[in-house]
Amino acid sequence: MLSHRTHEPRAQPEDCQTADSVIRSMYVQGTDPEVWLSAGRLLPEIRSELRRFPAEAAGPAGIDQLQCLAAAWASEEAGRYRALLDGADSTTRGVLVRRAALGCAPLALMSGAWLQWLTAPGHAEDPVALKGLALYAADVGVGHPRASRGDAYLELLRHLHLSENAVPAARLTRDQRIDDGAFYLPGVLLTMSRRPDDFLAEIFGADLCLRTVGLLPALTVVKELLPTVADWPGIDPATARQPAGLAGSEQCRRTIEALLSRADAGARRQVMLGFQWALNALRHWSDGLRTELDASRDPAYEMAELLRLRGREGAVYHRGLSLGGRSLSEWLRDSSAHPGPLLEVLAGSRLVKPGRAAASPLVNGLISERGPMFRVFAPEDLTVLARWIDSLPATGQPAADPTADGASQVTAVASAMYEMSPLLLADTDAGSTAPGRAPADLREAYHLLQTRTGTPALHRYALAYVDRWLARSGHGIDRDRQGLPTHWKPEGLQPWLAEQHDQHGHEFEESSASPGPSRQELITSTIQLAPLTLIDGAWLQGFTNYEHASSEIGFFLFETYWDELGNGEPQLNHPLIYREVLAEMGVDLPPTGSMEFARWPGFHDNSFELPVYWLCIGRFPQTFLPELLGLNLAMELSGVGGSYRQARIALKTYGFSTRFVDIHNTIDNIASGHSAWAADAVDTYLATLPASQGSGARAEVWKRIRVGYRSLNPPHGLGARRAARRARTMKERDHA
Repeated sequence: MLSHRTHEPRAQPEDCQTADSVIRSMYVQGTDPEVWLSAGRLLPEIRSELRRFPAEAAGPAGIDQLQCLAAAWASEEAGRYRALLDGADSTTRGVLVRRAALGCAPLALMSGAWLQWLTAPGHAEDPVALKGLALYAADVGVGHPRASRGDAYLELLRHLHLSENAVPAARLTRDQRIDDGAFYLPGVLLTMSRRPDDFLAEIFGADLCLRTVGLLPALTVVKELLPTVADWPGIDPATARQPAGLAGSEQCRRTIEALLSRADAGARRQVMLGFQWALNALRHWSDGLRTELDASRDPAYEMAELLRLRGREGAVYHRGLSLGGRSLSEWLRDSSAHPGPLLEVLAGSRLVKPGRAAASPLVNGLISERGPMFRVFAPEDLTVLARWIDSLPATGQPAADPTADGASQVTAVASAMYEMSPLLLADTDAGSTAPGRAPADLREAYHLLQTRTGTPALHRYALAYVDRWLARSGHGIDRDRQGLPTHWKPEGLQPWLAEQHDQHGHEFEESSASPGPSRQELITSTIQLAPLTLIDGAWLQGFTNYEHASSEIGFFLFETYWDELGNGEPQLNHPLIYREVLAEMGVDLPPTGSMEFARWPGFHDNSFELPVYWLCIGRFPQTFLPELLGLNLAMELSGVGGSYRQARIALKTYGFSTRFVDIHNTIDNIASGHSAWAADAVDTYLATLPASQGSGARAEVWKRIRVGYRSLNPPHGLGARRAARRARTMKERDHA
């Protein structure tokens, strides 16, 4: 549970199971695109966190009042941060900027990421999910690489030379300059994002709070001093990402209104709970960060922190150097917990010339290129050393007391520290929770895989299903003349793509003279394709993960997914358009995510084989990235210029709407549509790999892409089935 602790700068735990490490581990866990969190003990733990802060006796009566409260706090808090600049010299202002930017990094680098799993195949037609997806798409800068709000913040860190631990964001937890408390709010939110069905209303409430607050108050210091070096509207979650777009806060509020319009009173309470928790967490964290920034105006604070961070490492050496009757190694060992005494001894030693850093042996001797501590300190560490020495009173004057004003080791820092139960992480371990059972058949698998969550047994089932399917797809691939070329060429796939399109057109012309399907045949085929088509884009669901959605490769795939679901507009949503065609045929199917749909007697069992593959592989965007790139290319190219046109003729013949095939034939085009994006994603990925034939890296990845391409329509012969069984046996042996 959360508690307040007055602590010295950057006290870090040694035990990897301490509460502080849980906070950082939660953050890492939440950024993992393939993490699965079974309910287990997680749900009550998170619900306990959401009720951690006591409600105010006369608190706000509704969402409007909460927004007013949050906006007022943000304005007042920004003023308190700006006051830290009063009387500060340029060096101190630089310190404040760097510390504020680092302190806000865990939240700002993942801005909006808690919305990453709001859509799932089972409710990809839902208006609230689509509104949430539209909000999220704006956050990630859909259609452009490295255009997310987090990427905008990363550019600020790069300008300040603070980005060395920021990519991927999970590495940020290794940066001990950042207080543990900075990971609490984003860590819990990211964990909640992996259970969206359980915390949808609370996620939206917390998101509305953050957008109401807008630019984090600590960043007002940075913006005031560096108004032109960052994309501040991009960093500020309250703003619109497009000139004519809705402000982020307004877009979120409309999404919440859509949710509440169809939900019971409990949903409103959950939204408000999420809002209140986020606001209180912001207050506690901001109090700690502001106190830290205030303390850092004293150069001795940063020097004490440097000793704390580097003391353990330095204690291995310097046994022969004596200070104050003890070896420097002993001083450094103790400084990991209590740097104050060493700070005082150093200030009075021969290593330091108070007020004259340039003349001090600690700066110009020990760390020079001939000194015993050459390159021990980074350039920013040397700046801290010099600033501290220059701040010391000149020789002959009394030395500053690092424990003055009742502070503990230089300055007391009241920081909001968060103690959390390790149970929050236990559910990522298959051995720690009830494993559940594997699906009994394809239909049950189809139903269970409709959501983002699951059990350890379902997780293993999905991996095994993909392994078998890919083993079958790779069987005899070098003899296949219908798939991708045997070798990838540096000029990329566009020439091959044009050839395939020409071939599709030729096949269409040849088939135009042949009789089309009967009306009943057309209806039957349309029905049997429903389990596949109503989860359009499911193979790409993993690319909604924040850092994938805006990457140089993933942005192509996220934009494709965004298009498949209609860009947040129900009238453009492909599953809904397909349901309209089915309705014209007199077919009214249950909701896609329901067990009634999976058990609907009008479907053939084999109509679920390929959909289950899509649902399984879509859960593993990193493990099967090459195969997904190949599958995506096959899927987007499959009907362009050929089968979509044939289907159009058949539908039109019997008076059915052709909108579904028309829209796919246009948006999947090979010049600027999904087929082109799919090829570009493949080319971009391969271009990043070593070209050396000796390493074989590119050739191996290309083969995996070819297998993925073929997996849309794998071979069905005896040899292919045997390959699938061998893959299953090998996996079972490995698991055993």
